[in-house]
Amino acid sequence: MHAVHTQNLSIFLGESQALTNISCCIKEGEFVAILGPNGAGKSTFLKVLLGVLEPSGGNVQIFEQSPRKVNPEWIGYVPQAKTLDRNFPALATELVVTGMHRTWLRRISGADRAAARDALKMVGADHLANRPLSKLSGGELQRIYLARSLARKPRLILLDEPATGIDTVGETDFYRLLDSYRHKHNATILMITHNQEVASQHADRVMVLNRRLFGFGTPAETMCDECLHSAYSTENQNSNIPDLRTGANHA
Repeated sequence: MHAVHTQNLSIFLGESQALTNISCCIKEGEFVAILGPNGAGKSTFLKVLLGVLEPSGGNVQIFEQSPRKVNPEWIGYVPQAKTLDRNFPALATELVVTGMHRTWLRRISGADRAAARDALKMVGADHLANRPLSKLSGGELQRIYLARSLARKPRLILLDEPATGIDTVGETDFYRLLDSYRHKHNATILMITHNQEVASQHADRVMVLNRRLFGFGTPAETMCDECLHSAYSTENQNSNIPDLRTGANHA
């Protein structure tokens, strides 16, 4: 079964066409990295898979169902940490529980607290359960977000630049945890990243995206100079071509 299947997917955001004719098949258990410049439609693509945005054209299926009809427990999501107000008065456990209920609860049941603790233990962060969010480092916060996404044992995990704010050691550990979960549960992972070294090391296939697909295949097939330069130098893009070794943009 395909975890994700899109056919000629197109998205308009107002007058702007964010995605054009995106067709891809992603098998269960695959790790797919999504590369592309800022404004390329990468986060928009994840929002379509999450059911937040409806396609303007084409078709999208998650486990052979439309995104808004698929069992929400099958999908885990790790957003960019910088979207969270770090001063929000909540504990790590409470953030994990929002992954099970998709809202903040006034009271957490014993069952939810136990499930949250299990998820935190899974990512080696059970000692952070009662830590205020404001007291977490960038790496610790991303562990909490990963626990939040795994709390319901999802079959598909969507990650939007998950290593933002994590140091090198923490990043290595983060991907080790992610790979461990994938192999244990045959989970499918789609991850937006600007780090091409990470994509090369962890992904089975790489999607090079800039409003349309410039490449979709193994890292060796897609992470060539020709493919990457074509995607990053497309007209109407302000992003510079990245350093092909590190994924960092030139100033």
